[in-house]
Amino acid sequence: MAEHSQAQRLPIRIIGAGVGGLAAAISLAAKGYPVQILEQHANIGGKMRAFDVDGVQVPCGPTVFTMPWVFEALFDAAGQSLNQALDLQPLSVLARHAWSAHERLDLFADPKASVDAIAAFSGPRQAKAFEGFCAEAKLIHNQLIDPFIRSQRPELWSMMQRLGAKGLLALTGLGPFRTLWSRLGQHFQDQRLHQLFGRYATYCGTSPWQAPATLVLIAHVEMQGVWAISGGMPALAAALASCARRLGVEIRCNAGVRRIHVAQDRLQAIELADGETLATDTLIFNGDVRALGHGLLGASVARRYRKASQAPMSLSALTWCLKAESSGFDLSQHNVFFQPDYRSEFDDVLKHHRLPRQATVYLCAPNRLPRQVVATDESAKSRARAAEPMLLLVNAPHDKGQISHEEISSCQQRVLHMLEQRGLRLSFETTQCRITRPRDFAAHFPGSGGALYGPAANGWMATFAREQARSPIKGLYLAGGSVHPGPGVPMAAMSGVLAAEALMADHVLTRKFHPVATSGGTLMPSATISDTGSP
Repeated sequence: MAEHSQAQRLPIRIIGAGVGGLAAAISLAAKGYPVQILEQHANIGGKMRAFDVDGVQVPCGPTVFTMPWVFEALFDAAGQSLNQALDLQPLSVLARHAWSAHERLDLFADPKASVDAIAAFSGPRQAKAFEGFCAEAKLIHNQLIDPFIRSQRPELWSMMQRLGAKGLLALTGLGPFRTLWSRLGQHFQDQRLHQLFGRYATYCGTSPWQAPATLVLIAHVEMQGVWAISGGMPALAAALASCARRLGVEIRCNAGVRRIHVAQDRLQAIELADGETLATDTLIFNGDVRALGHGLLGASVARRYRKASQAPMSLSALTWCLKAESSGFDLSQHNVFFQPDYRSEFDDVLKHHRLPRQATVYLCAPNRLPRQVVATDESAKSRARAAEPMLLLVNAPHDKGQISHEEISSCQQRVLHMLEQRGLRLSFETTQCRITRPRDFAAHFPGSGGALYGPAANGWMATFAREQARSPIKGLYLAGGSVHPGPGVPMAAMSGVLAAEALMADHVLTRKFHPVATSGGTLMPSATISDTGSP
């Protein structure tokens, strides 16, 4: 009885109020577990953040919202509604792409519209190739989502057994040991399309020449829909936090954790930055796993994660948060501007550790929504003249302290010149621009070194090298984009659910923890993402 009473008094603690930590909290609290989140910063959301730039909110983090079913499951488990919590709008244009002032291509939510656009852009043969590519992306996605993405502990041989003959045949046909770039060459002769779909490798922090061919599945994810959120990704973080609080979750901001105390490979307590010590026997760490390996939370944890701290690091970014006037190019919400020499960009960043001399530029214009499209030319001109929030992003090396102010200024000049060559002119004052460097990301996300996507997804086997939810330290579990199933907002949310499921399954096996009834008097259904059996 004493052990039961102690377990009842100690909440499950979560370090980090990013999407993984919030998802884990909702999953646990929906089952009646007491949960406390400790967040080092003043605001929740992790990488889902925005800056105030001359009076407007500008995103400086993830901007593309896909896979809403992940979040629908979380809200359903809590007895709440995602659609009531957020104002979501499907985008008719998934992204707008430009290679010059005259070479432009939109991809659409309507598959037929995309096929027609590619036919007009690159010819009927490449449109047919695009249809084959989409079919392959769907097949690989459907084959891998259960045995790999939703799995607690994906291992090569167990995954092959779960795939079965059909799944193995699909992967064999894909050539999973090939790179994404080589596989795309089997589909597209037009190098512009090769570039466009090769860019999906950067979603996992690597280059298309190093990424595994299985990343074609990202194409299927995006083609299932991209949504705009009123208020951007910070609104998603706020909605998740509100959902968690309604379930009784306590969220403490400005509560950084200095050390995790472990004795005989069992979690004992956590020590906060202000010296407060909290007895803790169950903890989910929702931060970059490299922070553990580098000893940022104590030597007793570090020795278990040395290998993780030595894994190849993913890409970082150089970003400009702007309040700018635009002209000459009809921006969509998501826009990509390509340079001709795509490989040189990754050679610069990954081999030479410098800003790319020829950068691909991603531009998010969050106010450009379908419902804001106006009918008259005069209205369109007025909209183009009005200053609006924008995020510009180029790939950059993770933090090495090598990027000087002069290099950033030179890169900015090249970027603005390249955009003008493609028809887009931006106008803004110095006070209307906030730049974030890799070292700034490194400072804000401890242990990351500025790498924004966790370990780099270099090669097929890298997918199995990521840390899993369960830890060799009893009572410690992991979540976030640096662990399985990987980077990206929905994947990080899934990692939080997987961590919660593993924790609950282990507690059932040890009879250590007993959930209590929710305020409604009954236990809520869980947001099930995977099986919860022990490995």
